[in-house]
Amino acid sequence: MEEKYETLKIIQESPNSGVFNLIINRPSVSNALSIDFFNEFPKALNELDHNPAVAVVVLSGSGNHFCGGIDLNSLAAIANNNSGDHGRIGERLRRHIKFMQDAITAIERFRKPVIVAIHGACLGLGINIVTACDIRYCSKDAFFSVKEVDVGITADLGTLQRLPGIVGFGNAMELSLTARRFSGEEAKELGLVSRVFGSRKELKEGVRTIAEGIGEKPPLAVVGTKAVMIRSRDVSVEQGLDYVATWNSSMLLSDDLNQAISAYKHKRKPTYAKL
Repeated sequence: MEEKYETLKIIQESPNSGVFNLIINRPSVSNALSIDFFNEFPKALNELDHNPAVAVVVLSGSGNHFCGGIDLNSLAAIANNNSGDHGRIGERLRRHIKFMQDAITAIERFRKPVIVAIHGACLGLGINIVTACDIRYCSKDAFFSVKEVDVGITADLGTLQRLPGIVGFGNAMELSLTARRFSGEEAKELGLVSRVFGSRKELKEGVRTIAEGIGEKPPLAVVGTKAVMIRSRDVSVEQGLDYVATWNSSMLLSDDLNQAISAYKHKRKPTYAKL
């Protein structure tokens, strides 16, 4: 039985599709995220990861915005949990931050591709989330801000670690120190998103088409590409080459390979077993 979530929805629009939608669902507060989100988000990803019908996940937000950042009431509750001596307060806070970091890093640990479709506001925590996703698209109305410095926080859930590798160190430093708002078009120029769609409807339809296309590809090659790309990002070229050699030596000789070759030779659509 599928688990029910307070901050998220999981929707499969077509029963024959391997594309599943994971939707941030707090539209009344612009999808500002409470502590419940950090409990539920990795659970939802785990549910999807263990579902063999899932080939690709599209992450989006309900209502008018993708994510308005962290819920300020939740932030205040964390800040005010200050019982005990200074050392114990600091140790407890560090554990809580690590717990929240792990909820975002769960996107990278998730085997299958996660495509994020961004509309409206993507602020603070929203940036942390999208930088962990595999492919990023937005609509023309999207706007972004690395907002944490404005509320007295050093961004601590992944933005400062992942954003420089996406937009360059200098751009990431400027965006993070100024907390300035920037548009979807500028996000495209910086490389934060791969494409800007003209409207939210076009974004939804375009991303669905892209996700369906990825979902039709050999599953082992898709999950392998994600795993090797993420691993290679953090190691030397030589170490990355060694990793992919090990990966392919264990995964290459699969039915997927035979199916792909046979389909190419006979000019037919391949059929791949689910993971």
